[in-house]
Amino acid sequence: MGKLLLVGCGKMGGAMLDGWLARGLAAADAIVAEPVEAIRPKKAGLRVVASTSDVGEKPDVVVLAVKPQSMDAVLPDLKRFADEGSVFLSIAAGKTLRYFASHLGTAAKVVRAMPNTPAAVRQGITVATPSRGVSAAEKKRCHDLLEAVGQVLWVEDEALMDPVTALSGSGPAYVFLLVEAMAAAGARLGLAPDMAMQLARATVAGSGELLKQSSEAAQQLRINVTSPGGTTAEALKILMAPDGIQPVFDKALAAASRRSKELAG
Repeated sequence: MGKLLLVGCGKMGGAMLDGWLARGLAAADAIVAEPVEAIRPKKAGLRVVASTSDVGEKPDVVVLAVKPQSMDAVLPDLKRFADEGSVFLSIAAGKTLRYFASHLGTAAKVVRAMPNTPAAVRQGITVATPSRGVSAAEKKRCHDLLEAVGQVLWVEDEALMDPVTALSGSGPAYVFLLVEAMAAAGARLGLAPDMAMQLARATVAGSGELLKQSSEAAQQLRINVTSPGGTTAEALKILMAPDGIQPVFDKALAAASRRSKELAG
């Protein structure tokens, strides 16, 4: 994985660091820059600093895991590494390759990535896109870093990062909302709220694991559970109606994708 500088060690940055170390990255090959003392990792052999200005040696990869609104403040000091040929791997939502070129220089090598929160349990999925100067070997290195917390896909057209953000980046929130909605509906039918929530959580979590392990398409798995004339079919008449769940998701993802474009400026 080379020499790494992780800038920001919040939930996503911390999850990635744990994944790298579990995959065999030597702690001595990583430096973490995190200004907030309370969330600085405490791992044997790992160098942790409060600011990137405390880092002198050039890293092979600089992983940018700070919040998008903090990016303007951290990039000026990091430009020296861009000038020396370090690759930048950003997981900041809405920050485009053009944005990084304007702060790090047009020759800077940048990979823009959009992971999602299941990365915290190494079950995430990330989509990434490289700038023009990123070599095949550098792309592979970034792929390996991202793969430590889940699956990785690549796109050449950066414009696709907006719908990616809408679908998988924001997607866990939609699943959690589904659990909330199922539990609330169960409670309205007379179940104790705690029991309804337990049933909803276990059903969604178990269905997700079945989806992961099965070679069958999601559509076929749905069909497998739906007996003609049964209870599931009756519910699906509502959910799959012309004014059911699909048009709601169409509008929701379109709104999220539109907002992603707006955040990019």
